[in-house]
Amino acid sequence: MRAKSILTEAKQIERAITLIKLGARLQVLESETDLSYERLLRLYKEVAGKSPSKGQLPFSTDWFMTWQPNIHASLFLNTHEYLNKVAEMEEIDTIIKAYQLYLEQTQSQGLEPLLSVTRAWRLVKFVDNGMLTMTACSKCGGHFVTHPHEIAKHYVCGLCNPPARAGKGKASGGLQLH
Repeated sequence: MRAKSILTEAKQIERAITLIKLGARLQVLESETDLSYERLLRLYKEVAGKSPSKGQLPFSTDWFMTWQPNIHASLFLNTHEYLNKVAEMEEIDTIIKAYQLYLEQTQSQGLEPLLSVTRAWRLVKFVDNGMLTMTACSKCGGHFVTHPHEIAKHYVCGLCNPPARAGKGKASGGLQLH
């Protein structure tokens, strides 16, 4: 019995370190591990070399609905959903792996990742609670993050129907649609 609790604690510390390295906020670590606040705070300072950010976690679903964040959130969530179907992992480990794959994909395309691991974690919570969902685009068939009451039959994603100023200059974050 003692060996199991040590193994569990070691796994929790490893998970916390991974989340810290990915930039997770302290509230995510508290929610996803059984480690004490004091232990997490010391670990955070040791791994990140600084104190964790203070303040509330983002709570609004609105950020995920804006053009570029929606594309990034959809890329992450599609990866997360795929891993959920094919891999036997705990939920937080699925989030970590999907986020690491999201980072690899954006970096391989030379894009700045817009989605933080904390927002990715929050996105999964929003979907789990029915506050957001995935809807297929009626033009390309890709699945995108939407509000649950979106009219799915006529939904067109931000890639098929970008805003008028999309892809113009530096503010676009490197995403060119021409």
